[in-house]
Amino acid sequence: MVATQVPGQRAGAEDQRGAGAGRLEWWRWAACQEADPELFFPVAAQGPARGEIARAKAVCAGCRVRRQCLQFALATSQMHGVWGGTTEEERLPHVRRERELRERAGAVRVTTVH
Repeated sequence: MVATQVPGQRAGAEDQRGAGAGRLEWWRWAACQEADPELFFPVAAQGPARGEIARAKAVCAGCRVRRQCLQFALATSQMHGVWGGTTEEERLPHVRRERELRERAGAVRVTTVH
C-alpha cells in the first residue's frame, strides 16, 4: 500500500507549518472533495480496479480544476493514483518529456558556460 496525501491534506499540513498558503487554492474547487480518496488510489490497474479508475476519471471529467490537479501531480511527482483525470501510465509520457527538457536545458547551459 502506498501512503499518498491528497492535495487538501497536504495543504493543511503546509498551512500548519506556515508555508504554502494559497498555493493549493485550487483544491477548494476540486470535484473530488466529496469523493472517497481511496477511489483515486486503486491497488492495481487491471481487473476490478479498472472500474474504480473509470469512476475516478468520471469525477475528474466534471472537475473545473482538472488542469491544476494534473499540474500539481506532475510538479510533485505523484507516481500513484488518478490525478487530473490521468493514471500513472498516462502521466509517464509527460514525466519523460519534462525530464528530457530539463536534461537538454542542462546540456545547453553546460556548453554555453565555456
